[in-house]
Amino acid sequence: MELSRRLQSVAELVTPGRRVADIGCDHGYVSIWLVEQGICPHIIAMDVNRGPLQKAKEHIAACGMTDYIETRLSDGARKLCREEADSLILAGMGGRLMLRILADSSAVTEPMAEWILQPQSEVAMVRRTLRQQGHRIVQENMVKEDGKFYPMFRVQPCAAQPLEKQQHIEAAAEDRQTAAYDKYGRLLLLNRHPVLLEYLVWEKGQLQSILEQLNRSGKKEPSEEQSSAQKQCSQDRSRQRRSEIEREQELLAYALSCFGETRSINNHEMQ
Repeated sequence: MELSRRLQSVAELVTPGRRVADIGCDHGYVSIWLVEQGICPHIIAMDVNRGPLQKAKEHIAACGMTDYIETRLSDGARKLCREEADSLILAGMGGRLMLRILADSSAVTEPMAEWILQPQSEVAMVRRTLRQQGHRIVQENMVKEDGKFYPMFRVQPCAAQPLEKQQHIEAAAEDRQTAAYDKYGRLLLLNRHPVLLEYLVWEKGQLQSILEQLNRSGKKEPSEEQSSAQKQCSQDRSRQRRSEIEREQELLAYALSCFGETRSINNHEMQ
């Protein structure tokens, strides 16, 4: 089974020997690959949609893996029982949905040894929520595929952590470093991940472009048809958006500083 770069990178975060619950398994490709590679002895592949789950069943049967992979129709992890799996995969879905699935089945998911998460959106919110709840991101990766960037991470749930480690979890202040870690990934920054650097350079250009557009808009004369209240509202929105972009640039500057000299960043930018 050949996987896309994104899915293979997700699968490679699974600790060998773990029993896996693959939530939102789609056509079952990740589950099949994990068994083919001898990484997982047993997998429960779950999906909320009957169509993809039926395709997964067909692919699993065609690969002769029905003894190793079972399928279940399930909304999130609701049809998963406690201690049936050691590892949970949630990939290719929105961050808010991902957090809802974890919260809805916390009695089942939190005692697990690990969660493999690849949110498609609101990544900073996912990292921040995990941190605030006491869960630990212990490994991170980021890949670029078809022009898009995909961060992913392996999480040790708080219930699976030794008690002495739980007692030392502190609520970090919402300072610039903490906000940058939530947005870009602490381990990705500390390890100077090359794909993250590429993303940061790309985002730097995006933010600069937005600021230039805001500046051009600010120089335009307001339409005579606009009331004074409408003009004021438009100016307020522009100021708020500019403030948001400047805050994002502060976090970006901190993230880029983790990669060392500006000269090396500029060299990468020109490649």
